[in-house]
Amino acid sequence: MARAMVALVCVAEVVAQDLADHLERRGHDVRKVTQVWQADALLAGERVDVVVVGDGLTPGEGRDLLKRHGGEGGPDFVLICRPRDLVDKVLALELGAADVIESPLVVRELATRIGGLLARRGRGTSELVVLENATVDLRSAMVMYRSGSEDQLSPGQVALLRLFTSSPRKVLTRDDIIAAAPAENADAFDRSIDSRIVRLRRKLDTEAITTIRGAGYRFDPPDTRGADTASADTGND
Repeated sequence: MARAMVALVCVAEVVAQDLADHLERRGHDVRKVTQVWQADALLAGERVDVVVVGDGLTPGEGRDLLKRHGGEGGPDFVLICRPRDLVDKVLALELGAADVIESPLVVRELATRIGGLLARRGRGTSELVVLENATVDLRSAMVMYRSGSEDQLSPGQVALLRLFTSSPRKVLTRDDIIAAAPAENADAFDRSIDSRIVRLRRKLDTEAITTIRGAGYRFDPPDTRGADTASADTGND
């Protein structure tokens, strides 16, 4: 599947750069333009999935861009508006905007909303595992902690976590792990398995992977129903 395309139109540079970093790490392509005519050229010439219109445009200019390029078959539009601009927000939604978000905004929250729109278009790239203190996007190998920070998993750690999540509550032996999720070097036996598990637990800040003495390891999906799991995706930046 081709990578999803997100256009950032007249979004403040500090927000645009941070948002682009979030989206690109999750496997999306990002185009940034700072003029309306550049946006028109981009939207006329390339397949764009989501357009984020910043408050560098006036509300009327943003709505005009939406009228020209939105609608059936067009990209989803997310408009950033100034606080208390209720009339502008309602008008944008009536014209078909997929979402309207007030500034100042939380970049990760906006990135998550964009991810939701892409998923509804069948263009999402997320494969999420929700743990006690973090959410993991397996496709981008990103660990997003509830504190708002992020970390990257190695290919071997991704393979190991995929193995555990595909076999919840099942005891996996060392041989199972070596066969299905080999280490990133030749030393993949005996105590090295223990070291890999310890490093993965530490990276994920989780107790969901338990050692079953004399048998192997087991992944017990944590009960996150009572936790504020949304903050794992939308923590402060």
